[in-house]
Amino acid sequence: MANTILVGAQWGDEGKGKIIDVLTGNADIVVRSQGGNNAGHTVIHGGKKFILHLIPSGILRPRKICVIGNGVVIDPIALVREIDGLRNLGVKIGRNLLISDCAHLVLPYHRALDEQRELRKGVAKIGTTKRGIGPAYGDKAARTGLRIADLMQPELFSKKLTAKMRENNSILKALGAKPISCAKVNADFLAAGERLQPFVANTVVYLHQALQAGKEILFEGAQGTFLDIDHGTYPYVTSSNTTAGGACTGSGVPPHRMDRVLGVMKAYTTRVGEGALPTEDATLAEMLHEMGREFGATTGRARRCGWFDAVATRYATMINGIDELAITNLDGLDKVDPIKVCIGYHLDGKKIDVPPSDAAQLARCEPVYESLPGWNRSTERARKLADLPNEARVYVGRIAELTGARLTIVSVGPSRGQTLIL
Repeated sequence: MANTILVGAQWGDEGKGKIIDVLTGNADIVVRSQGGNNAGHTVIHGGKKFILHLIPSGILRPRKICVIGNGVVIDPIALVREIDGLRNLGVKIGRNLLISDCAHLVLPYHRALDEQRELRKGVAKIGTTKRGIGPAYGDKAARTGLRIADLMQPELFSKKLTAKMRENNSILKALGAKPISCAKVNADFLAAGERLQPFVANTVVYLHQALQAGKEILFEGAQGTFLDIDHGTYPYVTSSNTTAGGACTGSGVPPHRMDRVLGVMKAYTTRVGEGALPTEDATLAEMLHEMGREFGATTGRARRCGWFDAVATRYATMINGIDELAITNLDGLDKVDPIKVCIGYHLDGKKIDVPPSDAAQLARCEPVYESLPGWNRSTERARKLADLPNEARVYVGRIAELTGARLTIVSVGPSRGQTLIL
């Protein structure tokens, strides 16, 4: 498999966790390189449902090493809770997990600020998960953040925390919010830090040693291309680089050591939170929700749904350098006929082939559709491409053609076995 970057080619929730879990069978190490516990990767294995937020999906495979890289922002309390929850489900976590000492911390004042800022935006809100991810990355960029390395030094951490709490409690007070107890945060975080200490390492050195030893590394992206802070539908984005370049900066592995980029996309389009979704369709969304599909793994919110948007995925292929495609949730369209595919936009009377950078312009875009016949029968039992109805094969082939990358994986359900490797 060589060294592979896996990215979401839409607005997140593309099914990356399931695809990562499948690919991990051929990898030695799985690296999470950005985002925080605002991400939610769902994996079905052994009849159990696992929802992972900070820990890479490879943790469910024996003899695989999972690395939380320097580009991730970590809420230590949430991470300890996730470790305990997985252990309660029978997952072994020990030497198979490493945490970068350079990763930044998400603190309670980050969550409080996140919530207050969203409240004050009113109708212009971003639609964040209110997990404090944006404010944590803000502190990182301002060079005032606290890191895992600080947490490993209790006296230093307490001193830095006291100064940051004083500053942020003043801001919260000005916003009309209640101050946060510094003593409680200090005690809770030091306790969590003690639990996490055995996992903490210089992960950059570890990964380079693994490369020299010929190990194969899989880089697990969180969120999706159009939530990227630089290339997404700004300002309705997350606060990290969700595109392929983020795997390098968030892990310390240089670009020339990456061998391929695999883009994951749904057979239709979804989005959580605010911002334009040109192909949004209320009837399609209602059908998917009635099937019990498209509810956020992190927030439980119903996702907005629309037809497949080839304009967006073509652009995602360009930005990420996507070589191969994995199409998920094909079975969600088993009862849809005909199926629409967006092949272009009309903006103010002109046809365009790339998404506009301006959010207001994207909101004015009208999709140009072509229709393809549905297959009107279940695909859930398919185990190879030939098992799919002809109309389904035509559909995924057309998606690959429009997107401009080679189709290598099709998923027709949540379990490992429902994955067609082409």
